[in-house]
Amino acid sequence: MDSLISTLAIWALPVVLAITLHEAAHGYVARHFGDPTADLAGRITLNPLRHIDPVGTILVPAGILALSSLAGIGGILFGWAKPVPVNFGRLRNPKADMLWVAAAGPFMNLLMALGWAILFRIAMAGEPGDYTLPMMKMADAGMQINAVLMVLNLLPIPPLDGGRIAVSLLPNRLAWGFARLEPYGFPILLVLLFTGVLGTILWPLIAGFRYLLGVIVGI
Repeated sequence: MDSLISTLAIWALPVVLAITLHEAAHGYVARHFGDPTADLAGRITLNPLRHIDPVGTILVPAGILALSSLAGIGGILFGWAKPVPVNFGRLRNPKADMLWVAAAGPFMNLLMALGWAILFRIAMAGEPGDYTLPMMKMADAGMQINAVLMVLNLLPIPPLDGGRIAVSLLPNRLAWGFARLEPYGFPILLVLLFTGVLGTILWPLIAGFRYLLGVIVGI
């Protein structure tokens, strides 16, 4: 039980920040390109309480961590926040601007992963103390959850961010046909998850990203 509590304490802040700031970034960029929907809904904020989904932000990540800690069952830690409302029709150039709105979330995860990596480097270089190891563990958790969310969301499956980026980049006829897959996106994702295909795709990409982070900050 102590191990579970310490695991949840280490992962709680990185998970909440990774999920909620990802969503806030979508809203901020949408407002920049002409859609004030998220702003009017009060979703362009650093207050995580405005973004938390009780199931996706708390129960699912906590459940995965609990299984990993108590039963030794590994898995991809992920979660979600309440989706930020975006009306793509109100963007100044809907198809082109969709790319930047969609890319904002993964880009925020990239920035947070880099920030946690720098914190890990600072803690590693400091004098050993009571807070050094917990800080390094939290920073490592921050790098991991942001790497997972960035890579996962860049998969070209609507309605993931990568799917919407693909819709923005494809020629109009192909984009229209590809966008029609959106209602089936999450069922496809679940099939990939439970068949193990998702992990086979994601883990090498996550490991490669973690390696690059290490090279960049010197850890």
